[in-house]
Amino acid sequence: MTVERHGLRSGTDVLIRKVDSHLAAVRSSLRGPELELAERLARSLRELVVSTAQASAADRAQVRAAVHYFVLRRESRGNLLSVRSLTAAQRVVNKVARQLDRPDLLVEVARWDREPSVPVGEVILR
Repeated sequence: MTVERHGLRSGTDVLIRKVDSHLAAVRSSLRGPELELAERLARSLRELVVSTAQASAADRAQVRAAVHYFVLRRESRGNLLSVRSLTAAQRVVNKVARQLDRPDLLVEVARWDREPSVPVGEVILR
């Protein structure tokens, strides 16, 4: 039993370290809303890792895949991808959060990424 718990703990630690080191790497190249999105993704992933440490193997595998998707997204030249990659990772993280019934861990679309909404029937005069 001790070996099993230790294995789960070390697996959890490894995934969290991967998220943290990837976030440290992108902090040097991202600014503003892109950095905020990366930080929100990392926060959500950390919580998913911790909350599924004792879950089924299938649930842990989903979280592990989301972590790897976030960490390993790179261009062919080896450079970190832009916001497009972060939004792709956001879709993956949100899908896993929904599948694990954790709507509190959904990473919302940043305001800068949304188009302003105008209620139907409202006319804007300029």
